[in-house]
Amino acid sequence: MLMAAGGGFLASNVSATAQIRRICPFPSSIISPRGTGAARRWNPNSLPVISVATEPKSPANSPTLADRVRLGGLTEDGLSYEERIIVRSYEVGPNKTITIQIIASYLQDIACNHFLSLGYTTDDGFSTTNSMRKLNLILVLSRMHIELYKYPAWNDVIEIEAWVHIEGNMGFRRQWIIKDYSTGEVIGRATGKWLLMHQETRRFHKVVSEIVDECQIFTSNVPRYAFPDENKAWLKKIEKIDESYHYSKHRLEPRRTDVDMNDHLNYVTYIGWILESISEIINGYELQSLTIDFRQECRLGDIIDSLAIRESSDDHHEHNVNDGLLRFRHSLRRLSSNGSETTRARTVWRKKTEK
Repeated sequence: MLMAAGGGFLASNVSATAQIRRICPFPSSIISPRGTGAARRWNPNSLPVISVATEPKSPANSPTLADRVRLGGLTEDGLSYEERIIVRSYEVGPNKTITIQIIASYLQDIACNHFLSLGYTTDDGFSTTNSMRKLNLILVLSRMHIELYKYPAWNDVIEIEAWVHIEGNMGFRRQWIIKDYSTGEVIGRATGKWLLMHQETRRFHKVVSEIVDECQIFTSNVPRYAFPDENKAWLKKIEKIDESYHYSKHRLEPRRTDVDMNDHLNYVTYIGWILESISEIINGYELQSLTIDFRQECRLGDIIDSLAIRESSDDHHEHNVNDGLLRFRHSLRRLSSNGSETTRARTVWRKKTEK
């Protein structure tokens, strides 16, 4: 929990930046808004301190090495986090652009770094506050929606902005906007719903007042959304696939390397399984959007079937029937538990452009 020098809680969003500066021994860690000139751009000849108030490691309040070299930090109002990423050679495929799995990994990493910049650690799990750790709670992903308008290529620099707000009494909603850092063009957006879960019982938990108080410093009272109001794709229900599926990939198994620090399968693994069922029919296409609902948890030893059905134009009256897009619904089912469904998803594919 962020505390003022006198021990009082920081409870207002109005002067968030001023309050953070008072408790933060590293004022250069707060990013100025876009358009303020050199202060906004990365200077390759200097490595500014990035983290705001990470928990003490060696001397009190000293930043870690990762804090000093990370290319990101809180925005001026303290309500969002931005980070620049250089696309690495090992993150791209044959066409030299990154995959949806890499984008999903970026989003997860940015979410964790956001919490690190606020002074919390990830020693006990992803993006957890002090009160969450005391209650043995972790955040688990319930639904994710990602849209990509342009895929970054090898050696491109992108900037991802992330912010979060409490949604209802059971969890949080996180938002991301992905930009081409050289132009400022928005090339992607994402939103995800996280629920609180007890780490041992695996039961969901309400957002208690202690957690609400902790989050006031970095969440806005008025929710801000990554997607325009008219875009409702991330809200649409994904219908169940019956037994007449069109495509399948059977007997997929999780690996030990798929288990994350929260002791469950990383959500990027599920995305890979979803795409396995249609891997041979999407040549010449690239993923435009992905919506995924996580219904049950997979564990080591489970055997998974990945099923998919192609949706017809009749299923999407709001779309132009000649828009050239391919649409699929997906289902992951656990063979080791009477075929119970663990995951549903919807993917939309567009033709790759000639380069």
